[in-house]
Amino acid sequence: MHTLSQLKSGELAGITRLKISENLTCFPVEILSLADSLEILDLSDNQLTALPNELVKLKKLKIIFASNNLFTALPEALGGCESLEMIGFKSNQIHQVSARSLPAKLRWLILTDNCIETLPDSLGERPRLQKLALAGNRLTKLPLTLAQSHNLELVRISANKLTQCPSQLLNLPKLAWFAFSGNPFSHTELNIASVPTLPASSFTLHEVLGQGASGIISKATWTENQAVFPNEVAVKVFKGSVTSDGYPKDELQACLKAGRHKNIVNSLAQVNDNGYLALIMSLIPEHFKNLGLPPTFATCTRDTFPTELTLSIVDIDKIITQMQDVFEHLHANQVCHGDLYAHNTLFDNNANIIFGDFGAATMYHMLDSGQQTLIKNIERRALNYFIEDLLSICHHQDKQSPMFKAIKQKISSDNAE
Repeated sequence: MHTLSQLKSGELAGITRLKISENLTCFPVEILSLADSLEILDLSDNQLTALPNELVKLKKLKIIFASNNLFTALPEALGGCESLEMIGFKSNQIHQVSARSLPAKLRWLILTDNCIETLPDSLGERPRLQKLALAGNRLTKLPLTLAQSHNLELVRISANKLTQCPSQLLNLPKLAWFAFSGNPFSHTELNIASVPTLPASSFTLHEVLGQGASGIISKATWTENQAVFPNEVAVKVFKGSVTSDGYPKDELQACLKAGRHKNIVNSLAQVNDNGYLALIMSLIPEHFKNLGLPPTFATCTRDTFPTELTLSIVDIDKIITQMQDVFEHLHANQVCHGDLYAHNTLFDNNANIIFGDFGAATMYHMLDSGQQTLIKNIERRALNYFIEDLLSICHHQDKQSPMFKAIKQKISSDNAE
């Protein structure tokens, strides 16, 4: 984090990344003095309503964040920034997105949790577009031109007002991670009771185990004896509002519809008290650890891994076999996970896996059979990317093995279809 006083004093001359959060109500013009170096600008958590046209002077600017501000329109100044690839304006009050606000090199657009009803046709005319996050808006349709977005890999359109499944997305050649719950076209009357419903008073939360876009997971113990459950459990308490992936209640229902599988985090009970939504799960053994790390700005949609992590081809093959079984189980239950990644997968030293994080999951039983097939095809692409990413960390000496070559060949064949 930097300060406005540092910026004005010239202390920040030559920096490539700038982050200022000081309840700013207007754009600090001193930022323009960084034109020769600035690549990442983060003005999130301020009270900004506009950006100056002079923003185009930032010739090296690649990434801009301005989440949690007061913008009502995506600034048109962005469209003139010649190097700008990534735009993140989450949780503003944006109603209007002009064609002029979309830069030619746009690769990653995040407009989650705004008030957008329509998007310009020019969105589909940005050939580098890979990642599109639009959850929590008021969209009733998407531009038909998105059918041209042949590099689009990740789409979040949950919690909008779309009345039809956007067919222009379903045949995109690279789309792999797709979340679309919470729209009229994906509405369902299902109220899944595959696990018992308990009151929040039945457990006590302890230390936080992890947190994500949709909620906080904590260790918990029972306030009264629960003979049918383990003494210690994990409880995910959902946030009440829309997240980057959609509505928490849709995540809960999709998780329950997915059902039980030995390689999926086991759901034990649910809590649906007034204003309090939670999922009670089995506690994951401590010897399990994350298989991957989330994508970076550079990789955009593809996972990363700790630099020291390598796996034998035998372990990789075992992990793949388990994930393929998880994939078939989910789609047999007509659930698209939407976020099939190594960073949502835990593994142990014996290459056993546990898969979780259903924040982007969508039930799709309400779609017609053709659409259901295309949804499964989209997630199969994510599975193939998952396998490709694992092969990238294979022990060097195993990369000439018949098993490695066979897996590689299978992926190549699938991608060619």
